[in-house]
Amino acid sequence: MTDDLQQQETRVLEALLFVSDEPLPSPVLAQAIGLDRAGVDALCARLAHDLEERGSGLVLREVAGGWRLFTHPDAQAAVERFVLSSRQARLTKASLETLAIVAYKQPVTRHQVNAIRGVNSDGVLRALTDRGLIEEAGRDEAPGRPVLFATTPRFLERLGLPSLAALPSLAPLLDAGAAAASAADIDADEPEEPEEAGEPGNPEAEDEPTTAEG
Repeated sequence: MTDDLQQQETRVLEALLFVSDEPLPSPVLAQAIGLDRAGVDALCARLAHDLEERGSGLVLREVAGGWRLFTHPDAQAAVERFVLSSRQARLTKASLETLAIVAYKQPVTRHQVNAIRGVNSDGVLRALTDRGLIEEAGRDEAPGRPVLFATTPRFLERLGLPSLAALPSLAPLLDAGAAAASAADIDADEPEEPEEAGEPGNPEAEDEPTTAEG
């Protein structure tokens, strides 16, 4: 095996391990890279050694029947502080709006979220996905088969809910909004009562000018 070929296979291996969120078994890696199982195991062992030798912040371990990248134990304290601080960071108004739409309309497509909010929500959806609050939940049957989004168990955990059925009902809010709108319509339709004419000799009551606010 030439050095260039080995370097390319190592590069592909590292990329596959990087994008995976679970241990990758040797047969899966072998099929993706085009090697036999023994070759993949040797490649993984060599990569694990190289990571340690160059003082990388990552380590490669064989766990749960597969290979997976982990952060180095020496970086554990800093990584924990970073992860915990990002998880506890407050959600922006845009994130809260988008999360509410996904929660009550799920499964929902990106286009549907954009249509409801009236703005492009791609970045917000990515941020909520990165936080683990929403996830891809299949494909819609519409043309192009867009991705569907739904909330995750972490979403329920953060809100302290046992299930989605425990989400507050929107009906009271919608009823209150409809009632307010109806009341506004009634007030607009009712004729205004005529003002009392000023008493004779009281020109202020008769001729008080009206001002139009600009």
